Amino acid sequence: MGMNAVYRGPEDCPSVIPVFPLPGALLLPRGQMPLNIFEPRYLAMVDHALKTDRVIGMIQPDADSEASTAPRIYSVGCAGRITQFAETGDGRYLITLIGIARFRVEEELPLIDLFRRCRVNFEPFASDFTARAGENEVDRNGVLKALRDFVDSAHVKVDWRGIEEAPNEALVNALCMMSPFGVREKQALLEAPNLKTRAEVLIALTEIELARGGVSSDSTLQ
Repeated sequence: MGMNAVYRGPEDCPSVIPVFPLPGALLLPRGQMPLNIFEPRYLAMVDHALKTDRVIGMIQPDADSEASTAPRIYSVGCAGRITQFAETGDGRYLITLIGIARFRVEEELPLIDLFRRCRVNFEPFASDFTARAGENEVDRNGVLKALRDFVDSAHVKVDWRGIEEAPNEALVNALCMMSPFGVREKQALLEAPNLKTRAEVLIALTEIELARGGVSSDSTLQ
């Protein structure tokens, strides 16, 4: 697929993609994720993606898996397309992924150049291809209240003007991606069936964290 690709549905997506297991990294449809690539296997992964369709699947290692060079991964991730690429001159790549849609892993395939690949299915998440689907059902006031409570507790600064102007999909997904939650919580946000439910999970997780007193000045929306 050439430049400025448009993904209208699951049929436009590759059935086999390289996957990047990264704990705490949450990519969502139309979200933007900058990555600093330096490990040889992931440099090879980026080279492969650039030669083919520029698609990489972001997926988390299962929180219950044992530490290893190839930990068990969750069954749901999100594919992204490389839209920006730069070489640093010291052996690293700086790339930006834009989220396309979530996928379900059907099987993991043999390694190529040390990076992992999976056969995936986008059909269970066909609604991801429709921008801003379900925005009217989001409890925007609840999301903003949870954010204000978090900001007040953690003493962090946010661009309130930008937040007030953001449409519901961009607001909810950006806050989910930037949230300081753990692997299981990030996976729950990823697997929420729709935008309304994702917003509800985000609100609930924020309220739980605040009730535990777990938010401090070290917590940031990055």
